[in-house]
Amino acid sequence: MFFEVIPTEVYREGGGALTYSFDHDLLPGHLVLIPLGRRTITGIVLKKVPRVDFPTKSIIRLIHPIPLPNHLLKSILWLSKYYLSPLPACANLLLPAGLTSRTSTKAIEKSCGIATNIHSVKDRFMSSSLDRPQGNNPRERHASPVTTKMNDVGSEKESPKPNIKLNLHQQQALQTLSDTPGSTRLLRGVTGSGKTNIYLKMASGTLTNNQSVILLVPEIALTSQLVKIFEQTFGNRVILIHSNQTLVERRNTWLKLLAETSSHVPKPSVVIGPRSALLAPLANLGLIMIDESHESAYYQENPPRYSAIRLASFIAKTLNIPCIQGTATPNIVDFHLAKTHHSLVELSEKAKSTAITPEITIVDFKERANFLKNRYFSNQLLTTIEKNLQAKHQTLIFHNRRGSSPLTICEECGWQALCPECYLPMTLHADGYLLTCHICGHEEKVPSSCPNCHHPGIIHKGFGTKLLESELTRLFPKARIARFDGDNKNSDNLANLYQEVKTGKIDLLIGTQTLARGLDLPLLASVGIIQADAGLSLPDFSAEERTFELLTQVIGRVGRGHLDHAEVVVQTFQPEHPVIKTALQADYLEFAKYLLQKRHQQQLPPYTYLALLSITYKTEKTTLAKIRSAHSLLSQNPKLTVSPPMPSFHERTNRGYTWQIVIKSSSRETLREALLPFSRFHIELDPPSLL
Repeated sequence: MFFEVIPTEVYREGGGALTYSFDHDLLPGHLVLIPLGRRTITGIVLKKVPRVDFPTKSIIRLIHPIPLPNHLLKSILWLSKYYLSPLPACANLLLPAGLTSRTSTKAIEKSCGIATNIHSVKDRFMSSSLDRPQGNNPRERHASPVTTKMNDVGSEKESPKPNIKLNLHQQQALQTLSDTPGSTRLLRGVTGSGKTNIYLKMASGTLTNNQSVILLVPEIALTSQLVKIFEQTFGNRVILIHSNQTLVERRNTWLKLLAETSSHVPKPSVVIGPRSALLAPLANLGLIMIDESHESAYYQENPPRYSAIRLASFIAKTLNIPCIQGTATPNIVDFHLAKTHHSLVELSEKAKSTAITPEITIVDFKERANFLKNRYFSNQLLTTIEKNLQAKHQTLIFHNRRGSSPLTICEECGWQALCPECYLPMTLHADGYLLTCHICGHEEKVPSSCPNCHHPGIIHKGFGTKLLESELTRLFPKARIARFDGDNKNSDNLANLYQEVKTGKIDLLIGTQTLARGLDLPLLASVGIIQADAGLSLPDFSAEERTFELLTQVIGRVGRGHLDHAEVVVQTFQPEHPVIKTALQADYLEFAKYLLQKRHQQQLPPYTYLALLSITYKTEKTTLAKIRSAHSLLSQNPKLTVSPPMPSFHERTNRGYTWQIVIKSSSRETLREALLPFSRFHIELDPPSLL
């Protein structure tokens, strides 16, 4: 017998499935060990094929008796085509590391409840009830939380019925979600509106229908509250998948989920994790939910590049199940699509009746009279901090830049401390007195004199969260201060810090976007935004959108009903900028109107499709020759709009020089076909950023 098998390692440019022979019958999705050149690697069976008239190698052995769910096989085929990614690289996304080791073989046998030859297990599975086309069971095909009455979730034999209470607005939103056509629905709920309760209710209904749930979160470490609520509600049905687990833990979790698919009545689970959790091997998946769906973490920047938001929609459509995107600040493309397809559901009221609108003070950074006491903290913000310290309330200081100073230069000759790998300015971290590159992580000591002219006048300009921390320590020596940013972002640090904040052991919180995501801080009275317009200066079409999202999220940390007063002090050089004004008013609809009008004028998404073609070579001469050749060929297509070749934002790295072309088209398929001949270069379809 002959089978097409997808290798899980890229073996050549444009390489896809290969044909192998095997003495035993196999199903699509079976994992096998195959020879590839001189290597032995894992492969995924794509399909059985008729006898071929060319020599083939034989599959070495079957790795696991249970095939992957059919929707996952379809997903990697779709990913490869949709994003012009090598099929083997997409296939590799499905599998945990170390699947073919001796330890893994024993774990596979244990997960299947046997300790015998793996072929006999496969034979048993092939004759089981799961040896049938997926989706033929009417209950599997149609049962979903939005096609049943969600308020009557039924009882569970293994655990008591969860007591999930919804207010009137949440009930109305849930009913609208039930009535909304299409698989993907966008739930735009203002900060504090109780989207979590809706997630819980939908998950409960799905579990009652004996189907599993996937809840995607931007990052487990930053969503510990949400995870804890789900664990308290559904107990051991909640399974976590995240990068902080060891390789063995992740592999065993994966094997456990796959083994469940062989049961006649699989035990439904709630799988929670970042974008990789979307590819968990769940055969009875009934619901996908995506929390904070606007977050950039749902886009995989490393090859194979893809959006988990788009993949979730594909899986939901394939399985005919709901996919719920929840956020207070939807991505503008998703918002436009939801409006166009009538799949937008609004939840505009805060859940708690005690929730209040914070008092907002705007401080113009250009007016130096506002900064008589300190160059970073305005008079108004310092007064607010002092008032909160006296009342034993907390203040959050937000600045989306790590470190102490982002620029180190010689005041004599202008020398700059640049990363030797990325050739970009390194940031001073004063606590260790080190220069650090925030792109590649390179570190080095601060020179005592200029390496170029040997002048001792090395100065540091700009400021980051570490410098703000040292300033606040000097200004308020008795205050208890904690910093939340990428320099202390591991899950243990964040969990410990959060508990200290929640119990009132911290007075001042300083942080980047790490603090802006979803945390409910009961003692937080005020937010101080150090430079609200800092992100607007980036040369990127998504800069305004990211700035609005961050400001809205961080302002949403106060006024949630815990205290009777909430205040936000916003320092900015551009108080009249439309993004600043709409964010401070929490007016997403007005912001969307402004941005969509601007995107339409500039012919940017959602009114066109974008692709980014980047070329890197060791010498600038070669890079320029290649990029100009690509530009010449692409410009001949009348259905494309092609930008001139330009240096990328990170033009020079240790890999060489990078130049890029931005290509637009009204048809994504036209864009995809035009880029097929350039697959050996760096291609991003639907890039979230051009930096």
